[in-house]
Amino acid sequence: MDLLHSPLHAEHTDLGAKFAEFGGWDMPLEYAGGGVLAEHAAVRNAVGVFDVSHLGKATVRGPGAVAFLNTCLTNDLDRIAAGQAQYTLLCAEDGGVVDDLIAYRISDFEVFLIPNSSNTTEVVARLTAAAPEGI
Repeated sequence: MDLLHSPLHAEHTDLGAKFAEFGGWDMPLEYAGGGVLAEHAAVRNAVGVFDVSHLGKATVRGPGAVAFLNTCLTNDLDRIAAGQAQYTLLCAEDGGVVDDLIAYRISDFEVFLIPNSSNTTEVVARLTAAAPEGI
């Protein structure tokens, strides 16, 4: 299906969405009469929906996967249990941020990462280059 002509895209358009290209997707950024404060209030007082179809996917597996990622990411995956997720950052050697991502701890041997789609290739390349044998 052509996503620019999908029912969901039409709904965003009908609601007055302002769009921008992001990672190959036509993303709704905000809505007429809305803005950041109105969106914040709506999410806090009612419900919010975040479309994750533009996000990337990567899995890190092997003995010591969590220990390895703890050397690469800013948050400590040992603070969460299997089945939990954590927001974290992957930093460059100079301390700059390569990407923000969500890390889902499946087990000590497997972590599912959700980077931004535009940075998925870079995140995977950096982790692959740094990974020890077996990861």
